[in-house]
Amino acid sequence: MTEKASRQRLVAGAADLLSRRGVKATSIRELAKHAQAPLGSTYHYFPGGKAQLVTEAVRFIGGKVSEVLAKSLERGPVSGLQEFLALWRHEVVRSDYRAGCPVLSVAVEEPDDEESRAALTVAEAVFADWIGLLTRSLSEHGVDDEQARQLATLVVASVEGAIALCRARRSAEPLEQVSTQLEALIRQALGE
Repeated sequence: MTEKASRQRLVAGAADLLSRRGVKATSIRELAKHAQAPLGSTYHYFPGGKAQLVTEAVRFIGGKVSEVLAKSLERGPVSGLQEFLALWRHEVVRSDYRAGCPVLSVAVEEPDDEESRAALTVAEAVFADWIGLLTRSLSEHGVDDEQARQLATLVVASVEGAIALCRARRSAEPLEQVSTQLEALIRQALGE
């Protein structure tokens, strides 16, 4: 395995573990074990330690979700919403309701120090990117800019909250309910 692939496996493994346990409940040793990588390689690739790995994991998952969202929004806001929800539905069901959104897990924990704040800053940027993608799509499809921004924020906040409810209830029902209501709101805003 190449160095790039090994490093990428650590980042993806960290994102997965963060989605299950959060930042504070996860040690660098557990991150390495979860990614099936030697502990030493973790420090080799991430000299900034856990804070650097967490930051890169949030950036990685945020980018992956942004790619899916951007592609699906090419077919319009309703398609984008449906794909965004399907992605998270797949994730929570696949993990037997043990995993949520690693970006949210970083956003809800109080950072311990300045290094930890970097992950929170990246989480903020990821959420802003998702909201921005949705806002642009809604605006391009005739929704007033301010309403588009507010609706996009509602989508991201609702989906993140629904993911947490799915984990607590061990059911995909909250995402189904949120999906129905958000789709109706988007269709209304689009004049459908």
